[in-house]
Amino acid sequence: MKIVSIKNSSLNKYLIAAFVIFSGLLIRVNPVAAQSHPIKNIVIVHGAFGDGSGWRAVYNILTKKGYHVTIVQNPLTSLNDDVEATNRILAQQDGPVVLVGHSWAGVVITQAGVDTKVAALVYVAAFEPDKGETANQWSVTQPKAPSMRVTADPKGVVFFDRTTFHEGYCADLPKALADFMNASQQPIVGACFGTPVTEAAWKDKPSFGIVATEDHAINPTIERNMYKRAHTKITEIKGSHAVFISQPEAVAQVIINAAQKK
Repeated sequence: MKIVSIKNSSLNKYLIAAFVIFSGLLIRVNPVAAQSHPIKNIVIVHGAFGDGSGWRAVYNILTKKGYHVTIVQNPLTSLNDDVEATNRILAQQDGPVVLVGHSWAGVVITQAGVDTKVAALVYVAAFEPDKGETANQWSVTQPKAPSMRVTADPKGVVFFDRTTFHEGYCADLPKALADFMNASQQPIVGACFGTPVTEAAWKDKPSFGIVATEDHAINPTIERNMYKRAHTKITEIKGSHAVFISQPEAVAQVIINAAQKK
């Protein structure tokens, strides 16, 4: 009996030693394995008064770095319609996604971002409301710039004022480009701004926010206050509301940081 006991004891020691070594290997290998599947899918949602074509420079930067970029052409007809348009694009992705929203689209990604494929959120000069909040609620918390003017047609469709578009929306862009953007601006149904979100994806997922320090469309202080409340990682970039056009490299870098979880 003593001999058997000694043999079993020795065997146990070898098993324990092997387990410790194997565990040590797992500790060293697992982080590498976790990093072997970086986020490569980027989905971008444009805001009001623009469309997806304004993101061409950011698209070029990201695709050259190996990212798969898709841009949502949301209809700007209701929050639900824009969320559905975003969900259709998310369904096409083959893995985790960084979901990016500009301006009004911050509301859209806040709700659409609960999709299980969304791994991180990026707010670009955007609204970041909580569940039950609206864009309108936040827009009145700070003074508006004089050039931030909108007009509505009889059906409640809102346009950025044609006479102040350049200064109010994209003051740091050349006049010729601003004129084209003005002529091709995509209006939004005004009721969108008063529609509360039903989900707040940033509560469960990492979020990154860009403050456009020269923004005349959304007061930069509003952007900071929303981001701080949501514990969003903030990057301040000198630029207008169209910072993604005037500063594409800086905006792309924040998106890359989100993909790399920095």
